[in-house]
Amino acid sequence: QVQLVVSGGGSVQAGGSLRLSCVASRDTASAYCLSWSRRAPGKEHERVASIESDDSTSYSDSVKGRFTISVDNVKNTLYLQMASLKPEDTATYYCAAARRGRTRCYDYNYWGQGTQVTVSS
Repeated sequence: QVQLVVSGGGSVQAGGSLRLSCVASRDTASAYCLSWSRRAPGKEHERVASIESDDSTSYSDSVKGRFTISVDNVKNTLYLQMASLKPEDTATYYCAAARRGRTRCYDYNYWGQGTQVTVSS
């Protein structure tokens, strides 16, 4: 089991930056895959960034080149650095953890509470 606490949302103008943080209740370095997802009103839930079972990172096309996912294993904290923000990035953002297999991530069963990001034009 792992508990996740998200912080760092807020309001920003288009072109600005924000950093989201997600503190885990335990060491996630070797046992969990980690991800950031978002949900905007009227839109599908979208996974925007993840750290995979082989520690590689992946991004959705909508954020590639603008968002960076990283983890500080000493602080048990996952980050999402968001730059060049656009109004369409407005959403509630969630972090999540999935048990890590040797070659895959299992289901994302552990979720932090959402944090609102609002980007104005």
